[in-house]
Amino acid sequence: MSQFLVVGAGLAGASTAWRLTERGFPVTLVERDVPASAQGSSHGSARIFRFAYRERDYVDLLTASVPLWSELERRHGAPLITRCGALDFGPDHDVAGLARVLAAAGVEHELVPRRAARERWPHIAADSDVLLHPAGGVLDAERTVAAMVAAARAGGAQVLTGWPLQHLERTATGFTAHAADGRTLAAERVVVGAGGWLPDLLGNLSLPAEFLAAFPPLQVREENAFHFRYRDPGASWPTTIHEQDGTSVYSLPGGRDAQFRGQKVAEFNGGRVLPSAAARTGAIDPANRARVVEHVSRFLPGLDPEPYAETTCLFTNTPTEDFVVDGVDGVTVLSPCSGHGAKFAPLLGEVAADVALGTGTVPGRFRVGSAGVRDL
Repeated sequence: MSQFLVVGAGLAGASTAWRLTERGFPVTLVERDVPASAQGSSHGSARIFRFAYRERDYVDLLTASVPLWSELERRHGAPLITRCGALDFGPDHDVAGLARVLAAAGVEHELVPRRAARERWPHIAADSDVLLHPAGGVLDAERTVAAMVAAARAGGAQVLTGWPLQHLERTATGFTAHAADGRTLAAERVVVGAGGWLPDLLGNLSLPAEFLAAFPPLQVREENAFHFRYRDPGASWPTTIHEQDGTSVYSLPGGRDAQFRGQKVAEFNGGRVLPSAAARTGAIDPANRARVVEHVSRFLPGLDPEPYAETTCLFTNTPTEDFVVDGVDGVTVLSPCSGHGAKFAPLLGEVAADVALGTGTVPGRFRVGSAGVRDL
């Protein structure tokens, strides 16, 4: 019997398995497919790493994650984050407010007037003043998962792939986990980080009715992402977030996902809503494509506005876009996505381990029943 069973080998689950083994606990990590599977939310080479949040809490958490990223990169033997800088702009984007938060947190940044920004980044058509923070960049999600799984294995964790959890059964000594094909595993405590599969699992985890009633509703979206070629392959591209008319569009160097030839561009929460990850089709929404192409044509003139590759991915959102890291009676539920969780990956395992063990201080906004906040 393992002392801990961790379900889901994406960024959250792999991080939890790693940090629990670092604390000396026996761990079994199970994944319905393979680590960083394309069925989940942690695949691919390109996720934005940025410090610009409206809430100081998240800036401080990200700052706390930096030494853990450094530790993981040392273990991995290669960088996992490319620091290309991050830009925020747009008429609906309070870049001055973001700058005040970064200043209070001691994060290096610069407010660049619109005209100067257009001269500095001629391949980006800024329509407002621009916030730059140089420490922003792109993280490689797939290699981060691989590094954390390797670290967990080095700490003694058993990793089982092709193991889809169906339900948990309470026993006198903990839990029996039942796979969809009838296999079972025994564990004293369980951490579930199942991403977009969580809506199908939540009611099968032997959780008290009161906890389930307080759990925030989860919205799974099948997001659309598009890759656009650089007109000048030698141009230096940061990440960008542009907000206008209630729409947020982000872009970032695509890395391996884009054959290092272009920028990944997508609407934030612009995809169709699914009941769970099981309903994902992989189909691109033509209207979504048209909106993103229009954005590229207007605001990213350094890109060829015809996408050369496209894909879908999963976001799992809470109503406030806060994470959920909480549990009761031996089961911890970990849902740190809402489209912005990847950058906190090495820290998430620390927080989940603290919840599972009842140690440390866990942000109140991550607890089930917390009011949270709506603006990130």
